[in-house]
Amino acid sequence: MSPAFSICIYCGSRPGLNPAFAAAAAQVGHWIGERGGQLVYGGGKSGLMGIVADAALQSGARVVGVIPKALVEKEWAHRGCTELHIVDTMHDRKRMMAERADAFMALPGGIGTFEELFEVWTWRQLGYHDKPIGILNIARYYDRLLEFLASSVIEQFLGDWQMALVHSSDQYELLLEGLVQAGIMAPAASLDQI
Repeated sequence: MSPAFSICIYCGSRPGLNPAFAAAAAQVGHWIGERGGQLVYGGGKSGLMGIVADAALQSGARVVGVIPKALVEKEWAHRGCTELHIVDTMHDRKRMMAERADAFMALPGGIGTFEELFEVWTWRQLGYHDKPIGILNIARYYDRLLEFLASSVIEQFLGDWQMALVHSSDQYELLLEGLVQAGIMAPAASLDQI
């Protein structure tokens, strides 16, 4: 049976300092599984990545992990995934994750999470896809980033329409419901240009 929806989660391979980050990752994973969804993520078993994957699996979700060969040892690939794809490059990883998802959401993370978020946002503004993007701002983790982005609008390097392409909330249920609903309704897009 195919999943009701497929959401790509970007998050850290570390748990972070605040226990609220791990709690949110578990809640997100459970939410996906309880609603018959599919998690697409970076394929690691450590940090928030492992927590969201384990919670999704425990709640009955299909979990699709995508990890480059070079990171299999470093990130300790999650061998319990429903599907684990070991790919050649980071570009292959990000493209496959994007192709398999109806929507994208960033949890707390580091430079890899930021890069994935900004890349999929760039692809959206260029019209390569029309899938919704969200930032889960748990414990105000993304406050300073969002403030900086707002300043980029003031300085006219970003437009209001570009900012409107990304939704942020500290309420995981509201954010997930909105992203999933919009993602299911989004027209199919080809990422062949990427």
